[in-house]
Amino acid sequence: MRAELKALLESYEQTILGQSQNIKLLLASVLSGGHVLLEGVPGTGKTQMVRTLARLIGGDFHRIQFTPDLLPSDITGSTIYNMKDGQFQTLKGPIFTNILLADEINRTPAKTQAALLEAMEEKQVTIQGETYALSEVFFVVATQNPIEYEGTYPLPEAQQDRFLFKLIIDFPSVEEEQQVLKQVIEKKMNTAAVASALDLETFISIRKEIEQVTISDDVYAYMVEIVRKTRESEALRFGASTRAAISIGKAAQAWAYLAERDYVSPDDIKFVAKPALRHRIQLSPHIELEGTTVDQIINELVGSIPVPR
Repeated sequence: MRAELKALLESYEQTILGQSQNIKLLLASVLSGGHVLLEGVPGTGKTQMVRTLARLIGGDFHRIQFTPDLLPSDITGSTIYNMKDGQFQTLKGPIFTNILLADEINRTPAKTQAALLEAMEEKQVTIQGETYALSEVFFVVATQNPIEYEGTYPLPEAQQDRFLFKLIIDFPSVEEEQQVLKQVIEKKMNTAAVASALDLETFISIRKEIEQVTISDDVYAYMVEIVRKTRESEALRFGASTRAAISIGKAAQAWAYLAERDYVSPDDIKFVAKPALRHRIQLSPHIELEGTTVDQIINELVGSIPVPR
C-alpha cells in the first residue's frame, strides 16, 4: 500500500471516530469504483464521513437533500434558453462531481431515484437527448433512515443492486462518543481543515494497482459458490445476482490491497460478502416473522461453504 494511502487512512480514522471498520469499507468501495448505501439513524456522522473522504482524496463534493418534490432535472441538470445569446444553454446539475451524497434517498419518488441509475452504472448523464460523460472518479453515497417509514419510497431492487455495499452506521462506543463530544464542544474537531492526502491523479493510479491484485481460480469458485447458495436457500425469497459476485470480487481486491497484499484470500471474500449481499437478497416471509436478520442468514450460508486452502 502506498504511503499516501496510509496517510489518508490514518487521517480519516483520526477525524471520524467510532467508525473504523465502516470508513475502511467506504474507502475500499471508492477504490474499487463502487457506490455505497449508508443506513443509520440521524446524527451518527454519515454526511461528515462522506465529506471528509472527498477532502482526503482531493475531489469535488456535492450533497443533494432528497425530498418528495425533487425532480430528475434537479439532479442531472436542464437546458434553458439564453435570451441574451439567443441560444439554448445546458446547466449541469450537482451530479457532475467526484463524490455525490444522496441524502435520504428513500424520501423521493422512484422516477427521481431512477435518475441516478444511468449515472451510477454508465458514468454518463443524458440531458435533453444530449449525453455528457461524468468524471472518471464518480462515487455515489446514498443514505437511508431505518426508523422512519412514513412518506418514504423504498428503493427498488434494481437500484439497490447498483450499490456495491450497504453499510450499517451504528452508535460509537461510550469512550468514542465521549471523545466526539469533547472534540466538537471544545472545537478541536475541524473537518474543514482536513488536508488532502492525495490528488485524483494519484487516486486513479492506485485504482489501477488494485486491479492487478490477483484472484486464484479456487477463490473465484468460492465467490460463485457463496452467491449460488443464496439462490438455493429456503430462507431467502430472492438470491443474489452475478453482479453481486462481481462486486464481492472487486471489493475483495481493494480490501486485500488495504491489507498490503497482492492477492485475495478467502478471508477477504468472507469479510466483504456481508456488506456486498445484505441489500441484494430478501428473506422468506416465515424467516422474517421469526425475527432472523439478513446478516445472520449470510453468516450461516458463508459458514456452511468449505473454505479453499
